[in-house]
Amino acid sequence: MTDDKSIIGRIDDLVAEEKDLRAKHAAGQISDADEHARLKAVEIELDQCWDLLRQRQARRQYGQDPDGAAVRPVSEVEGYQQ
Repeated sequence: MTDDKSIIGRIDDLVAEEKDLRAKHAAGQISDADEHARLKAVEIELDQCWDLLRQRQARRQYGQDPDGAAVRPVSEVEGYQQ
């Protein structure tokens, strides 16, 4: 992901996948375990995307190059929620 537009596009894709997973689960097309595992992965990637977008916005706000922002490790991004 190299710019805000592509990050937002990825967020949109992940949100659509999340809705699709929930619909498939409700229709009995996927198991609880499959839904849970994929939803967890989607939620983690969403957190990383939102974090990256916020980093880029902050860098821009303070006169820094937004391209200097980088995807942070899952352990770091998920640690914010605790």
